[in-house]
Amino acid sequence: MASLKELKGRINSVKSTQKITKAKQMVAAAKLRRAQAAAEAARPYAQRLADVMASLAGKVSGDSAPKLLAGTGANHRHLLVVVNTDKGLCGGLNSNVVKAARLKARELIAAGKDVKFYLVGKKGRAPLKRHFPERIGKQFDTSHVRTPGFEEAEAIAAELISMFEDGEFDVAHLVYPIFKSALAQDPTVDQLIPVPSPEGDAASGGDAVVEYEPGEEEILAELLPRYVRTQLFGSLLEREASEQGASMTAMDNATRNAGDLINKLTIQYNRSRQAAITTELIEIIAGAEAL
Repeated sequence: MASLKELKGRINSVKSTQKITKAKQMVAAAKLRRAQAAAEAARPYAQRLADVMASLAGKVSGDSAPKLLAGTGANHRHLLVVVNTDKGLCGGLNSNVVKAARLKARELIAAGKDVKFYLVGKKGRAPLKRHFPERIGKQFDTSHVRTPGFEEAEAIAAELISMFEDGEFDVAHLVYPIFKSALAQDPTVDQLIPVPSPEGDAASGGDAVVEYEPGEEEILAELLPRYVRTQLFGSLLEREASEQGASMTAMDNATRNAGDLINKLTIQYNRSRQAAITTELIEIIAGAEAL
């Protein structure tokens, strides 16, 4: 059985840890409000841009379609762009994103595809390297930026488009978390390059008759890279909101668990202290009777 001194030391240690987790929870909660607002504000723009792209793409086909829309004509080499956080202490967020990336990679490999990874953020690197040591390609470091934003998204997009134009891959998929709430951040896999072709009414542009100037091909050539940048920017915003939400929840759970452990240790300490006092009284009484 632990001594009273050891129990008291453990209680003080857990209390110190509880103060840290409580502080981190409050910091994450404050950051979450801003990150959530930024992610939610970007979604309508991305959706509207996708609608415009659909309207334009429905009017362009064949040899006139830009490469970012038409693709390379092959479907063998796949690139998984995996967006993870740079910091830990955010529950199962990163492990869920890595799991989604692993499942997609194994699905493609089983279909006979050649798969490579492009990693954004530090936390997904080690587990993916363990499972796919020969398939890790380029990595983009966002740890030097306090809050990655459009500048980083633009740099990633430029590198990916350059790789695509140089023939390094045929299809790129974006794997990232979507923020739902502080309790739920869902990993998702979207095709990024070539830009997915619209379907149904979106492909025909609806009933509206729209004329584009100078022309659909020229406008698409400008909008397609912007679409890729916007998707990557949105994934970084979703990552930030998901990280803060998951961190707040994880730190709240850690604070509660620390409180439960403190209560258990305190009960154990009081019992041990009472037992020590009882033992001491027995010894005093026995000594007095001996006299």
